[in-house]
Amino acid sequence: MKIAFDAKRAYQNATGLGHYSRSLISSLASLYPENDYFLCAPKVTDRYDVDAFPNVLNITPTGFVSKKFKSLWRSNLVKQDLKKIGIDLYHGLSHEIPVGIQETGIRSVVTIHDLIFERNPEQYNKLDVQIYRQKFRYACRNADKIIAISRQTKDDIINFYKIPEEKISICYQSCNPAFATTVSPEEKNRVRKYYDLPENFFLYVGSIIERKNLLNTCKAMHVLKAQLDIPLVVIGEGNDYKKLVKEYISKHQLEKDVIFLSDSYVAKSSATFRSSLDFPAIYQLSQALIYPSFFEGFGIPVLEALWSRTPVITSNTSCLPETGGDAAYYVDPHSPDEIAAAMLRLVNDKKLVEEMKLKGWAHAQNFTAEKCAARVMQVYLRT
Repeated sequence: MKIAFDAKRAYQNATGLGHYSRSLISSLASLYPENDYFLCAPKVTDRYDVDAFPNVLNITPTGFVSKKFKSLWRSNLVKQDLKKIGIDLYHGLSHEIPVGIQETGIRSVVTIHDLIFERNPEQYNKLDVQIYRQKFRYACRNADKIIAISRQTKDDIINFYKIPEEKISICYQSCNPAFATTVSPEEKNRVRKYYDLPENFFLYVGSIIERKNLLNTCKAMHVLKAQLDIPLVVIGEGNDYKKLVKEYISKHQLEKDVIFLSDSYVAKSSATFRSSLDFPAIYQLSQALIYPSFFEGFGIPVLEALWSRTPVITSNTSCLPETGGDAAYYVDPHSPDEIAAAMLRLVNDKKLVEEMKLKGWAHAQNFTAEKCAARVMQVYLRT
């Protein structure tokens, strides 16, 4: 079977959508080598190594119009390339399929990660909400099958877009298998020195946007300032909300307590940071992942932490109890005091930390690359 993917995020996205795309493509290519996999990429970067698998090839824009208007190529004109190659199935890995693909005879699957913009449109630009709604709804209605990455997302697809339940399959995400490998002391020491990381630190991984709730985590750091001398290392990018967070940090003299690692020259210039190759070591060096998001479609940093045997403090909302199972420490994301109390307890309760590591590893076995790829392949074969 010839399977094509929308690979924009695999090559260009450093966070959840990119990790999902890279992990799934690699898992399918290694576990089902009888198929050929084609990555439809408007731009190729070093975030994904296509040469790692002999059965994975790139499809990039050709011709003046496609090269000039790459967004148009990705959303429509790519169909011409798919037909020339004889693609059997196209998988839109992040909410979209090419317009009119249902008229080409090529079967299609779309992954919907979340419908947060439908739940909280006030957090988005009004025009963006309209664009997202049009694209997501079109994909859900016209794809042959839909993959939802959690029960929460499946329920939202049904409720917001009135899609029949039988059209939607829940296929939980996996993450890079590197997180399951215990990093050697030598490698951890190299990573610590390379990024100038503190001896002890909490970790935040994710886009710096309102929904991810870094501000309340910083407020928790302020609550703890007189009790703990353990900084928070932040991996992620942001714009207006990040400015708001930094204003709070400045106002409360937390500059030494919150370290924006992604802003550092070393991180910006490091290929192993952009490709996340150094992330397993960073997770395993940390005291705990702090992830009190208000709402998620899945929350892949939680899974990365569980695989890394790193304790997780996360929210008791949306899909996060699905992802964290009985292994995470759950808090009310609206309460900085509750977040702070959880952080303090994990520092002081070593027995609890060891229990969480064991439970986390056991729960992570529900989200192996093999299980994720197998569920997705079952959807392909039923499409």
